[in-house]
Amino acid sequence: MYLQLIRNATLKLHYAGHVLLIDPFFAPKHSRPSFTGKSPNPTVELPIPIEQILDRVEMVFVSHLHADHFDPVAWERVPKQLPLFCQPGDETTIREKGFEQVTPIDTAVEWNGISLTRTIGHHGLGEVEQIMRNVCGVVIRAVGEPTVYWAGDTVICEEVRSVIASVQPDVIVTHSCGAQWSISSGARELIVMDAAQTLEVCRLAPATAIVIAAHMEALDHATVTRADLRSAAAAAGISTAQLFIPDDGESVKLLY
Repeated sequence: MYLQLIRNATLKLHYAGHVLLIDPFFAPKHSRPSFTGKSPNPTVELPIPIEQILDRVEMVFVSHLHADHFDPVAWERVPKQLPLFCQPGDETTIREKGFEQVTPIDTAVEWNGISLTRTIGHHGLGEVEQIMRNVCGVVIRAVGEPTVYWAGDTVICEEVRSVIASVQPDVIVTHSCGAQWSISSGARELIVMDAAQTLEVCRLAPATAIVIAAHMEALDHATVTRADLRSAAAAAGISTAQLFIPDDGESVKLLY
């Protein structure tokens, strides 16, 4: 298999002879509102044209309906006839956008020999999670392929720890920019993993697993840069062989 980080959470996964697209976010640079007043979003352009991103894509997975994971440009550009999998509760809205083959994953589904198991995440804890609402991740399996756990928009939590312990994934994709959101008190709370939580995932992961840090340097509510995460990993003795921090457009090939 090989995995290509497009931008933010958007991934293109070549897996078991098929091409999967995760959380398509195609908005041009600075075309959407700021989250913090620092900058319009996204803060960077797509690294490759949309036509190239969509080339050979056969299936789409959408973890939740926040606009940095499934945006109006993607609604228009992703072919409506492609099979699209989502969390329960999002299917009606997605069908209203014209998508023809929308399947909510209650627990697990199989598509062309690939198993997709929905996982629970927490898009922050406490009050901020009520604002962010439900999100999910996915475990992807197929015969002869590494097991991939794409954790999605979640902080570290018991559900994440449980998936890592029970599934023993070969590849774990984290969202590691340390994004924060304001709550009623005016405080800003963590809504995805930061550097410390990403390093905890590295420690929890099987010894042979690779952790891939995504969802970085694309939105103005991020608090952790790639350089920050690399420095924290080096200080903690976590190698670049265990924690891979790809640039936008970069691919990693994994043979098992």
